[in-house]
Amino acid sequence: MEKVCLDSSVAVIAINKNNHLYGMACAWCMQVDYDKILMLLGSQSVTGKILEKGDLVGVSALNKDQVEISNKLGSHHSDKMNKFEGVDVDIDGSIVLIKGASRMMKAEILDIIHLKGVEEDNLIYLKINENIKNNDEFLNYSNYL
Repeated sequence: MEKVCLDSSVAVIAINKNNHLYGMACAWCMQVDYDKILMLLGSQSVTGKILEKGDLVGVSALNKDQVEISNKLGSHHSDKMNKFEGVDVDIDGSIVLIKGASRMMKAEILDIIHLKGVEEDNLIYLKINENIKNNDEFLNYSNYL
């Protein structure tokens, strides 16, 4: 099957949990209301496995100059290496944001949904509590195809 791309931005979901930074790049993130977003995290994601309803997390929609950060956070597991080494972050309790991202959102996980056919994956439903806007151009998934 040919790859299909709706050209969504690349976002990082990150959390400081049990004194360890977890995070991953996600190309399947979309806004579903003025203050709600969905993110689909694959079953292989260590970050996805440790997230729970009620967790406060950071969601950073990367800018077009943050390709290296996307690659680093998208190609390794948080329990195998420190993905954040050399990455400029802002940590506020459990919330981890990537500085300079096009959007930096502090969010709460409202639900973790498992859909028929993708039961192993985690569809994360989040409420945006705070949005920090940067006018830089977004990094798009289509840049990788």
